[in-house]
Amino acid sequence: MIEIEIANEQEVLEISEELIRAAVLAVLAKDQIQEAEMSIALVDDPTIHGINRQFLSHDYPTDVISFPLSDSPEKLEGEIVLSVDTAIREAGKVEGNWDAQKEVLLYVIHGMLHLISFDDHDEEDLIEMRRGEVECLRAIGIEPPVGLHDRDGEEA
Repeated sequence: MIEIEIANEQEVLEISEELIRAAVLAVLAKDQIQEAEMSIALVDDPTIHGINRQFLSHDYPTDVISFPLSDSPEKLEGEIVLSVDTAIREAGKVEGNWDAQKEVLLYVIHGMLHLISFDDHDEEDLIEMRRGEVECLRAIGIEPPVGLHDRDGEEA
């Protein structure tokens, strides 16, 4: 069974919960995960800044933070917190048919990929992360923006 809880704690952007669920399910399908309990929190920059400082000792807002909640091989349990403020800001830098809702979905996918053991701390891992993001965005019918891969200097 797959359970997805969405806590929309911001009021600046209308976001489709159906698309958020689809993004979570795309990552779970990619890794053939059939048992999961996920929580997705949509927050503002001040909230994610506080979480980033408290849990990661980083004193700045960020786009998305993932928290694994269990080590069980039978069931994926995790929480993803993402900043809608950051999504709005970053989406505004992208040319073409890209908007803040699509940026939010990218953050959901990115956070989910971290929970299934993708990493982005070195160049090789980052390339794999970007490929996973592209695959999952396309799985939910969203074409990644031109330049997605260039955000970190690499093509996927």
